[in-house]
Amino acid sequence: MDRRSFMLILAIALAGASPLVAQTDAAPPKTSKPTGAAASTQVINLNTATAIQIATLPGIGPKTADLIVQYRQKNGNFKKVEEIMNVRGIGEKSFLKLKSRITVSPAS
Repeated sequence: MDRRSFMLILAIALAGASPLVAQTDAAPPKTSKPTGAAASTQVINLNTATAIQIATLPGIGPKTADLIVQYRQKNGNFKKVEEIMNVRGIGEKSFLKLKSRITVSPAS
């Protein structure tokens, strides 16, 4: 590469463009958003929900959802929402994200 080509590439790089990637006016790709149950904002009853329903909560994956169900089976129904912090993997930060989305009303 000669000096002139190097300077041109350097100038383009400093300007924020890449000489190796074609520039287009196309919109950036859309990120996928959850659909169906995962997009739901409904309140989940920790005393009656399945692991699949619990896994729709923000920050809760299938493994943690299973741990919540196991905790409920071992210790009985949750008496207050704060008890979810007794489940391994759910701390105060996670609880604060979940608080508005969970309830512990008795099973009907």
